[in-house]
Amino acid sequence: MTKEEKQAIIKEYATHEGDCGSPEVQVAILTKRINELTEHFKVHKHDYHSYRGLMKMVGRRKNLLSYLQKEDYNRYKTLIGRLGLRK
Repeated sequence: MTKEEKQAIIKEYATHEGDCGSPEVQVAILTKRINELTEHFKVHKHDYHSYRGLMKMVGRRKNLLSYLQKEDYNRYKTLIGRLGLRK
């Protein structure tokens, strides 16, 4: 992910000016990285070291989403709808 792509994600999901640490922004960045790694594994099936990193990212995203669900359910529903994470 390039710096410009990351800045675009931060700008799109930020809750206020200069926001880069809210759960929405963190989940959006993690989702982008997870999607990129998933594409990587379609070509490189035996890259087990990167697979471990992917699993750590998925776990971190899961924890952030559960935190957001407990804190503010409406923000949680909006975020998963925008990212297309759950059906």
